[in-house]
Amino acid sequence: MIPDLPRPIADYVAANARLDLEGMVQPFAPDAVVEDDRHRHVGHAEIRSWIQQETVASRAIFTPDTLHHEGDHVVVEGPTVGDFKGSPLRFTFRFTLDGDVIRALRITL
Repeated sequence: MIPDLPRPIADYVAANARLDLEGMVQPFAPDAVVEDDRHRHVGHAEIRSWIQQETVASRAIFTPDTLHHEGDHVVVEGPTVGDFKGSPLRFTFRFTLDGDVIRALRITL
């Protein structure tokens, strides 16, 4: 893992490596927004469902290898390996943080 990841992102990535559903939800603000594959998921219940369907079910593990900042966003990139078509794929995760929580996440190829 990249050593300088902000704590909520590091917690999310570590939980993802364990496929720990609740651990992946925990770093998000209660009203956080995730945008992935042209879909929008708002709040813990929708984010939990998205993680279960898109990450845990396909055993998708994201391994960040680059980190940079774009304005208010922390941009983390790396490969995701799992039981899905095209694995591995390289994704870009754009996080918006608010203190110790993830306020928003946008995932793109």
